[in-house]
Amino acid sequence: MSRSATTSSYSITMRLHTAPDHGVVGAVATAISQAGGIVTAIDVAESSHERLVVDVTCSAGDADHAQELQDVAAAVPGVEVYRTSDRVFLLHIGGKIEVGSKVPLKNRDDLSMAYTPGVGRVSMALYENPEDVRRLTIKGNSVAVVTDGSAVLGLGNIGPGAALPVMEGKAALFKRFADIDAWPICLDTQDTDEIVRAVELIAPGFGGINLEDIAAPRCFEIERRLRESLDIPVFHDDQHGTAIVVLAALTNALRVVGKQLDQVRVVVAGAGAAGTAIVTLMLAAGVGDVVVCDKDGALSSDDDTLSPAMAELASRTNHERRRGDLHTVLHGADVFIGVSAPGVLQAEWIPDMADDAVVFALANPDPEVDPAEASKYAAVVASGRSDYPNQINNVLAFPGVFRGLLDARASNVTIEMMLRAAEAIAHVVHDEELNPSFIIPTVFHPDVPGAVASAIKG
Repeated sequence: MSRSATTSSYSITMRLHTAPDHGVVGAVATAISQAGGIVTAIDVAESSHERLVVDVTCSAGDADHAQELQDVAAAVPGVEVYRTSDRVFLLHIGGKIEVGSKVPLKNRDDLSMAYTPGVGRVSMALYENPEDVRRLTIKGNSVAVVTDGSAVLGLGNIGPGAALPVMEGKAALFKRFADIDAWPICLDTQDTDEIVRAVELIAPGFGGINLEDIAAPRCFEIERRLRESLDIPVFHDDQHGTAIVVLAALTNALRVVGKQLDQVRVVVAGAGAAGTAIVTLMLAAGVGDVVVCDKDGALSSDDDTLSPAMAELASRTNHERRRGDLHTVLHGADVFIGVSAPGVLQAEWIPDMADDAVVFALANPDPEVDPAEASKYAAVVASGRSDYPNQINNVLAFPGVFRGLLDARASNVTIEMMLRAAEAIAHVVHDEELNPSFIIPTVFHPDVPGAVASAIKG
């Protein structure tokens, strides 16, 4: 069965050698379309009496589908697939970020001020007045994006080298959405003590630390210890960025269905870093009835088999000590939030929830339930995917969060700041715009970073 192309993540360009008949090009486009691909561009690179050289760019659903599209193109009579380029890989050649100078270096005079001897005066001034480091260096606008490569996207423990493209992307997003200079720091260790010490040693050059893709429960201790030892804010985006955007989306979803935060029962699937942070922020926002499930079922404080991290989470939730699997505890719940694994929620279970149910299936790239199927039963559905309405994306939070922290010269991040950030994101969506398919602004909404930054600064 042919798959359908839904995103440009598997966008390829095929260079074809074809017979000198433009009708062949149309046949290729038709074959690709019938195989579920989306042709986005056709360019004739060369034309002669003997042959055409044609570049066909198309989107596929996944890597296997991309290969299928190459095969169907090659099967068209008179067509040879000369080579295929994956546009994602082409974009990453040489990396995605670079260092640029903010000052001219055109002559000896420029050099004498930007570097020696002029820079020596600035260094001595900072030695005498350390509080000026943020003002006279890049520290005031710089963030270290730190990972150990142990929990990269949905790919797992793939190590620091394989994590580098993700950290580069994060740095590019910081620059694009908040004009912050962020630096990928990929550490070749997964030892908690070594990670903490490494970050402490590089901290003087940065105004903030963004922890990224570090596995739970190690990430909890690393963040706690760094927050205690450093005088700059430490923010684990997988936890707190996710929590901020989820709370913003939940606030607006409940506005749609006419329910209040303090009146709903929420079931969270996933007890890792993101799930824990979401629960913490929801409780701070006033949600009173939360049940957390992992693969073994509901977490309850009367279960003495739980790990310390899960026992602590259970102690703050599930006050009625519900037990059972996800389907069991989902009965009567108003909200489902999934930060777990693909397919754990069956769409047919949603009618067992309360009327006007809200479903957030946030596992990426494959959600807990197909959003289209969930929409048949739930009043509001959100996911982490860009090809469905209501994408829950951390880009809505972290650029503005750090912009506010840097501008305020903050030394830490508080729950109150994060609550204000969530409220700011929620209210970018005005009442006249709010509907079941639009509960959260797009990541390109120009008002979001500034609103979040202002909220963080208070």
